Amino acid sequence: MLEGMRRASKNWLGKILVGVLFSFLILSFAVWGIGDIFRGFGVGTVAKVGETEILTESYRQAYQTQLQTWQREARRAITNDEARTAGLDRQILNRLLSEAALDQRIKDLGLAMADRDIAQAIVNDPAFLGPTGRFERQRFNDALREAGFPNEQRFLLDQRMTYLRRELALSLAGDAPVPQVLLEAAHRYGAETRAVEYITLPESLAGEVPNPSDEALKTFFEQRKTAFRAPEYRSVTFLAVTPSSVTDPSKITDEDALRTYEAGKARYSTAEKRSVQQIVFPSEEEAVAARKRIEEGLTFDALAEDRKLSATDIDLGTLAWTEFVDPNIAQGAFATPEGQVSQPIKGQFGHALVRVSKIEPLAVRPLEEVATQIKEELATRRAGDQVRDIRDKIEDQRTSGLALTEAAKAVGLTPRLVEVNRAGRDRAGNPAITIPDAEALLRAAYASDIGVDNDLITTRDNGYVWFEVSKVYPARERTLDEVRDQVVATWRSDETARLLQEKGSEIVKRLEAGEAIEVVAKDVGLEVEVDQEVRRLIASKLPAPTVTRVFSVRVGAVAAVGNGNERIIFKVNDAVVPAFDPEEQSIKALEPQLRNTLTEDILSQYIARVQDELGISINEAAARLAVGGGQDRN
Repeated sequence: MLEGMRRASKNWLGKILVGVLFSFLILSFAVWGIGDIFRGFGVGTVAKVGETEILTESYRQAYQTQLQTWQREARRAITNDEARTAGLDRQILNRLLSEAALDQRIKDLGLAMADRDIAQAIVNDPAFLGPTGRFERQRFNDALREAGFPNEQRFLLDQRMTYLRRELALSLAGDAPVPQVLLEAAHRYGAETRAVEYITLPESLAGEVPNPSDEALKTFFEQRKTAFRAPEYRSVTFLAVTPSSVTDPSKITDEDALRTYEAGKARYSTAEKRSVQQIVFPSEEEAVAARKRIEEGLTFDALAEDRKLSATDIDLGTLAWTEFVDPNIAQGAFATPEGQVSQPIKGQFGHALVRVSKIEPLAVRPLEEVATQIKEELATRRAGDQVRDIRDKIEDQRTSGLALTEAAKAVGLTPRLVEVNRAGRDRAGNPAITIPDAEALLRAAYASDIGVDNDLITTRDNGYVWFEVSKVYPARERTLDEVRDQVVATWRSDETARLLQEKGSEIVKRLEAGEAIEVVAKDVGLEVEVDQEVRRLIASKLPAPTVTRVFSVRVGAVAAVGNGNERIIFKVNDAVVPAFDPEEQSIKALEPQLRNTLTEDILSQYIARVQDELGISINEAAARLAVGGGQDRN
């Protein structure tokens, strides 16, 4: 329809008709109003808790921010389908619903926070402290930009509600006592050690697996035909114009780079760090007495030995100011000269003496080392005007009736043509689209149709993407002849796993009958391996699934666990749980972690109660559309 309008507008009669048509449309909207397709919701609202609305744009932005975090951590692109399968959309929506419930209750209770208190909280926030431990405006501005806040006022509004939610949460469950039975259970879970003997059965132990007969292969294929199905592919012509595609760092002068470097030097600095040990005392009197003993000649190490503390117990590591859990300990450590012991410090877990064994001073990367990076960043920022100019030229060409390829050619650009499936891969299985927001392009291409005049896509980095769908290759069932090699490989892999499982079951029966593991291992030509200190929370020679299985059986039990193309047979010989000592340093460190867990549990119950009282309404259609989960097209 849009393409027809565009062609019609080429002549004077078509322009008159199009003008009349739009006049009628505007008049009808003015008289009748625009129908709300999301009945019961305001425009742009994805959910409501009581009278508090969650805007669709807020939901989309929160989802995209977390998705980008996942991608940085995974160091790869994560598609929307993968993210939704992992439940990211529900996680974000549930979080926003919880925040909305707290916001409504804060409003009902009339809670407020003075501007000076918010300002002070931001100034003291560790995220905005520089290497000297003081607030740095450049670090603050960089954090706002990376978090996607359009301006400082929007951030302050967000922080006001964050602090008020925190205060409400602390008033409800900020000092929840940790039951000793929970401490004991957590101690047992983390400290229990098991001794294990095991044999690893390699894939070769299954023997030579012959190729299946034609009949067996055909039966196997029919049973798993959907696994070999050809996905839908689409021929998509697209043109991406983004800041990164038009940047030219060579046009950035050395003087510009120097000014940027001086203004944001904190970004290129490594904070001062200190290697710190601490000894915690139950009371201030004991800490003062211990400090006096040190003044009289007792060494810090001797004091630790006197209190039966190992080097591991007292070591906090090499930390920057903002990496300390306890800000009071951080302040004391950074006020203590190298090689010296502090005066008693009142910390979160008692009164402490701190020794600073080494100081790593503040290090600033020289301009020569970061100049290229700075120029690239400046070039990207300045590319915005150029990108918008190209956008306007292409849109002018398209409005005049040109197809995408001709419109791009008119401004000296060439679009790309790809055949791509929903996962963004070509027929060889390689990524077909490598542009910012490739997922947005895929989503739009699979929601479009052949020959449709599609809307312009705006990318997260303020670029633009145009696209057209020229052909659709529907998903279909492949024949056995098309995927024979793949089916044979899958059949052989499954058959190998089955034979290896049978071999493992035979070994388990022999061990359960009382045969020594060394004898059984020798019979199959394998070595027995031993791990005397298997623990749940510490890396082991055994794979994680095997460790989980080790702790699910009794002492003396034998079990088998798959590990990729191998199989592990193990026997648990012993289990040891250290005695529970509430004064032990590790137990004291565990208590605040459990308190946080209890606090979260109490708070979640409170939020559920508030949501039940206020009522929740969710616009499922808007929620799906906001994160690219519209209806699938076959």
